[in-house]
Amino acid sequence: QVQLVESGGGLVQAGGSLRLSCAASGSISGLTAMGWLRQTPGKSREMVAAITSGGTANYAESVKGRFTISRDNAKNTVYLHMNDLKPEDTAMYYCNADFGLAAQLGQGTLVIVSS
Repeated sequence: QVQLVESGGGLVQAGGSLRLSCAASGSISGLTAMGWLRQTPGKSREMVAAITSGGTANYAESVKGRFTISRDNAKNTVYLHMNDLKPEDTAMYYCNADFGLAAQLGQGTLVIVSS
Protein backbone atom coordinates (compact mmCIF):
# COMPACT_ATOMS: atom_id res chain seq x y z
CA GLN A 1 0.00 0.00 0.00
CA VAL A 2 0.96 3.59 -0.55
CA GLN A 3 0.63 6.27 2.09
CA LEU A 4 0.46 9.93 1.15
CA VAL A 5 0.81 12.33 4.05
CA GLU A 6 -0.10 15.93 3.26
CA SER A 7 0.50 19.00 5.35
CA GLY A 8 0.64 22.76 5.11
CA GLY A 9 -2.92 23.84 4.53
CA GLY A 10 -4.57 26.55 6.56
CA LEU A 11 -6.14 29.97 6.59
CA VAL A 12 -4.35 32.84 4.91
CA GLN A 13 -5.27 36.31 3.78
CA ALA A 14 -5.41 37.17 0.12
CA GLY A 15 -1.94 37.94 -1.17
CA GLY A 16 -0.34 35.61 1.31
CA SER A 17 1.61 32.41 0.84
CA LEU A 18 1.45 28.80 1.91
CA ARG A 19 3.52 25.72 1.23
CA LEU A 20 1.93 22.31 0.93
CA SER A 21 3.92 19.13 1.37
CA CYS A 22 3.15 15.54 0.49
CA ALA A 23 5.35 12.62 1.45
CA ALA A 24 4.84 9.24 -0.18
CA SER A 25 5.79 6.02 1.56
CA GLY A 26 5.08 2.32 1.40
CA SER A 27 4.94 0.43 -1.90
CA ILE A 28 6.11 3.29 -4.06
CA SER A 29 8.15 1.46 -6.67
CA GLY A 30 6.95 2.64 -10.04
CA LEU A 31 6.13 6.13 -8.78
CA THR A 32 6.37 8.55 -11.67
CA ALA A 33 4.68 11.93 -11.56
CA MET A 34 3.42 13.60 -8.42
CA GLY A 35 1.18 16.58 -8.18
CA TRP A 36 -1.72 18.41 -6.68
CA LEU A 37 -5.40 18.55 -7.47
CA ARG A 38 -7.99 20.74 -5.82
CA GLN A 39 -11.73 20.68 -5.40
CA THR A 40 -14.40 23.00 -4.10
CA PRO A 41 -17.97 21.98 -3.24
CA GLY A 42 -20.11 21.63 -6.33
CA LYS A 43 -17.18 21.63 -8.71
CA SER A 44 -15.17 18.84 -10.24
CA ARG A 45 -11.64 18.20 -9.18
CA GLU A 46 -9.02 20.07 -11.19
CA MET A 47 -5.32 19.64 -11.72
CA VAL A 48 -3.28 22.39 -10.13
CA ALA A 49 0.29 21.31 -10.84
CA ALA A 50 2.24 18.16 -11.56
CA ILE A 51 5.90 17.28 -11.77
CA THR A 52 7.66 14.27 -13.24
CA SER A 53 10.52 12.44 -11.57
CA GLY A 54 12.79 14.28 -13.99
CA GLY A 55 11.53 17.65 -12.82
CA THR A 56 9.27 18.67 -15.69
CA ALA A 57 6.40 20.69 -14.27
CA ASN A 58 2.96 21.57 -15.59
CA TYR A 59 0.51 24.07 -14.15
CA ALA A 60 -3.09 25.02 -14.51
CA GLU A 61 -3.43 28.37 -16.25
CA SER A 62 -5.07 29.86 -13.18
CA VAL A 63 -1.98 29.35 -11.02
CA LYS A 64 0.85 29.97 -13.46
CA GLY A 65 3.23 32.58 -12.14
CA ARG A 66 1.92 32.22 -8.59
CA PHE A 67 2.41 28.57 -7.68
CA THR A 68 5.60 26.52 -7.94
CA ILE A 69 5.79 22.76 -7.65
CA SER A 70 8.98 21.05 -6.60
CA ARG A 71 10.02 17.58 -5.71
CA ASP A 72 12.62 15.84 -3.59
CA ASN A 73 13.01 12.39 -5.12
CA ALA A 74 15.24 11.18 -2.30
CA LYS A 75 12.42 11.88 0.16
CA ASN A 76 9.58 10.99 -2.23
CA THR A 77 8.10 14.33 -1.32
CA VAL A 78 6.39 16.93 -3.46
CA TYR A 79 5.85 20.54 -2.48
CA LEU A 80 3.51 23.22 -3.71
CA HIS A 81 4.65 26.76 -3.01
CA MET A 82 1.64 29.04 -3.33
CA ASN A 83 2.18 32.77 -3.53
CA ASP A 84 -0.20 35.68 -4.08
CA LEU A 85 -3.10 33.54 -2.98
CA LYS A 86 -6.58 34.58 -4.02
CA PRO A 87 -9.98 33.77 -2.51
CA GLU A 88 -10.70 31.62 -5.56
CA ASP A 89 -7.79 29.39 -4.55
CA THR A 90 -9.84 28.26 -1.57
CA ALA A 91 -10.28 24.50 -1.91
CA MET A 92 -9.38 21.10 -0.60
CA TYR A 93 -5.99 20.27 -2.06
CA TYR A 94 -5.15 16.65 -2.75
CA CYS A 95 -1.75 15.15 -3.39
CA ASN A 96 -1.68 12.83 -6.37
CA ALA A 97 0.86 10.07 -6.92
CA ASP A 98 1.00 8.55 -10.39
CA PHE A 99 2.16 4.98 -10.85
CA GLY A 100 1.57 4.76 -14.58
CA LEU A 101 -1.50 2.54 -14.77
CA ALA A 102 -2.87 3.74 -11.46
CA ALA A 103 -2.85 6.80 -9.26
CA GLN A 104 -3.55 7.48 -5.64
CA LEU A 105 -4.86 10.56 -3.89
CA GLY A 106 -4.04 11.73 -0.42
CA GLN A 107 -6.64 12.59 2.18
CA GLY A 108 -6.52 16.29 1.33
CA THR A 109 -5.50 19.46 3.10
CA LEU A 110 -7.77 22.48 3.27
CA VAL A 111 -6.65 25.88 2.06
CA ILE A 112 -8.82 28.89 2.86
CA VAL A 113 -7.96 32.30 1.48
CA SER A 114 -9.83 35.18 3.04
CA SER A 115 -10.44 38.42 1.19
